[in-house]
Amino acid sequence: MALDVLLGLRQPAKQKPRAQPYRARFAPFGLMAAGKQRGVFSYPGPDALSGTLGRSGTLEVRLARGPREIWRAQRLRYRVFYQEMSAKPDVVSRMFRRDADRFDASCDHLLVIDHAARGRFGGIKPKVVGTYRLMREQAAWRLGGFYSQSEFDIAPMIARHPELRFLELGRSCVLKPYRTKKTVELLWHGIWAYVRHHRIDAMFGCASFDGTDPGMQALPLSFLHHHATAQDEWRAAAQPERHVAMDLLPAGMVDAKAALKSLPPLVKGYLRIGARFGSGAVIDRQFGTIDVLVILPVAAIDQRYRDYYGDEGQRYAA
Repeated sequence: MALDVLLGLRQPAKQKPRAQPYRARFAPFGLMAAGKQRGVFSYPGPDALSGTLGRSGTLEVRLARGPREIWRAQRLRYRVFYQEMSAKPDVVSRMFRRDADRFDASCDHLLVIDHAARGRFGGIKPKVVGTYRLMREQAAWRLGGFYSQSEFDIAPMIARHPELRFLELGRSCVLKPYRTKKTVELLWHGIWAYVRHHRIDAMFGCASFDGTDPGMQALPLSFLHHHATAQDEWRAAAQPERHVAMDLLPAGMVDAKAALKSLPPLVKGYLRIGARFGSGAVIDRQFGTIDVLVILPVAAIDQRYRDYYGDEGQRYAA
């Protein structure tokens, strides 16, 4: 079966098209479309990026406003990465219970805030429950490069597109009780508003598989290598000294349906909207993950999502 059929981007032959658009559980733009059809979002005007980017019930998505809110995003990252998952904090991170690095001050931080959350004494206390870190190209070069460059050699890819605006996505996490379709919808709704506002042409960043043994992820890694590696002007590879082969299985041994089922939800969502992946993976021992490079030119986003969130989306502006 063709890859685009397996991903839900095209119907198999001799079948009538579905009446409703395909909705992956965690497919970023597919989820946003589903939310918009239900009327759960409020939409900002074209110059309102500093305000609310969207709402769904008691949840709001917007950018962090100042150091204190960035600190709250860092505290959330520490809770998810270090306390819940297997990341290993250094002395400073453990002392302040924050996941922080030198890139944070130069990034925008997208937040999902629950305005009905309760504090320890029972009163209402808005809480940051989801976050994404967004780094534009201008900020990255002032720091000497993007965060992803410690793992992947992306400079040649960017150099091949001097006329395009690049955005790095990273440090995404959601508090466990909020890992629902609604929260993910809001995060990706906020990213799309950000992309449109800053006229971003291409997004990239690291996505992770749990664990540090590539053999345990042989099927999904091999699937990405054989069926979803970026080509030509979008190709990029892991740094040579950190490169881990992804073609652990020959193409003939890769069961595409089983591989798709085993992909992390975020990786599967990126695939469904048109993303491709770099060559080679990297083991991140601090975070206990195997990282792959996601490459998503805005022009490559599946047409159904581009139509839905293109210029016509302005009719819903608040």
